[in-house]
Amino acid sequence: MGSTSEFNRRDLVKRAAALGITAVPAMGALSACATGGGGNEDNGTKNKGATSAKNPLGVKNGVPLEAFIFKGGLGDQYARDAEADYNKTYGITVKHTGTQQVGPKLQPRFAGGNPPDLIDNSGADHLDMNKLSAQGQLQDLTALLDAPSPDDPKKKVRDTLYPSTLEKGRHKDAFDVLYYAFVVYGTWYSRKLLKDKGWDYPASFDDMIRLCGEIKKAGLAPWTYPGKHPYYVHFNIFAQIAKIGGLDKWIAIDNLEPRAWTSNDAVRQVVEHYEELAAKGYFLEGSQGLTHIQAQTAWTRGKAVFIPNGSWVENEAAPTTPRDFGMAVGPLFNGGADDKMPHGTVRAEPGEPFIVAKGGENPTGGMELLRILLSKKHAQNFATKVRSLTSVQGATEGMRLSPGLASAAQAVKDGGRNLLMIQLQEWYPKLTDEKMGGLTSRLLTGDLKAAEWIAKTQQYADEFAKDDSVTKFRREG
Repeated sequence: MGSTSEFNRRDLVKRAAALGITAVPAMGALSACATGGGGNEDNGTKNKGATSAKNPLGVKNGVPLEAFIFKGGLGDQYARDAEADYNKTYGITVKHTGTQQVGPKLQPRFAGGNPPDLIDNSGADHLDMNKLSAQGQLQDLTALLDAPSPDDPKKKVRDTLYPSTLEKGRHKDAFDVLYYAFVVYGTWYSRKLLKDKGWDYPASFDDMIRLCGEIKKAGLAPWTYPGKHPYYVHFNIFAQIAKIGGLDKWIAIDNLEPRAWTSNDAVRQVVEHYEELAAKGYFLEGSQGLTHIQAQTAWTRGKAVFIPNGSWVENEAAPTTPRDFGMAVGPLFNGGADDKMPHGTVRAEPGEPFIVAKGGENPTGGMELLRILLSKKHAQNFATKVRSLTSVQGATEGMRLSPGLASAAQAVKDGGRNLLMIQLQEWYPKLTDEKMGGLTSRLLTGDLKAAEWIAKTQQYADEFAKDDSVTKFRREG
């Protein structure tokens, strides 16, 4: 899948990262193009009809519905397929737009009071959801969560979703973002390559360093990464810090608390590991100049063994992936005996954010289209078409999955309760992508020491914490 978000806000950044489209613009650049004032006063009841067992949200037949879908690495056919079911049920043809320029095309429409109803807000050029939510322009989706599942009327939609989907979609007291995909982040590799070379996937940082030495002697690069988008490396760095130091200390980082970076020894351990990888020449030469596609292509062609990425990579890299590649993702590495979370811990969280515009002509229809997408039928269609999990728990059980998707699904199963979710990239993408991204780029080329990376990161986080123009969010432990 492309990357941010591609699956995922992805978090805001994740989406950009995940979808991997160009560099993420400063949030100020997007938000400066006015997105209008506060939301309208109808509270999303415009064109609402009578409810029934078959129509629990009260969609009014024949009312137009408009959907704007990000068309990146995931494409948009999965959405068109769900729209076809909506059309048959409610007697209309959804007006569909597939685009990679969600923000530029929709900022003027939000400002003008005529936004589309349903929006897949992914990609580098996404809308600033934090600002839209604060302005009251997003429909609260609680009614969708409380509606019966399309597959089991006795079960609410909320009960079919991964719990992190319910947490991630909240802006303060409102649940107004539905993350449709479920992204597995981590270190990706080729099962065939490791098997052919007689190498085992490393269990710890120490194992990784030893294996990297063997890989380099064999004439291959141990790692590559998209240096044009260094925040991809944060997918691993941030999760490793949480795994080793514990979720409570990571939540302090999410919450921009003082000394959250400098007082956490796991930060030092993880960043020094990447400093060592760089110092020993374990990154593919020239990686700092690669886009996400170029780095993935070098990896699928066997020039490098490992790459930090999200589970959209299987779909996005399909054109260059050999049939017998055996794409797979491994769990987070152990730091040592004092790790706060066990081996098997993995970063797996919601991605690909969908929003419903409160000021659209048919917000009820927008929620119903999301309900259709959350059916087992369409969750499985998504898995088949784009090789990705959705936020619907267990939807792919019994399916024959592609190698990368099967590996991602197994990682989620093995992780059990130890599935990490990172909010920092979602809430403060300008901090993580622009400020910290520059530091990480220098770290991986050997131009910055770990201690300097940590000190500067804390400085930047403190600046954001004190900046009243930055909307703040708080995560509870």
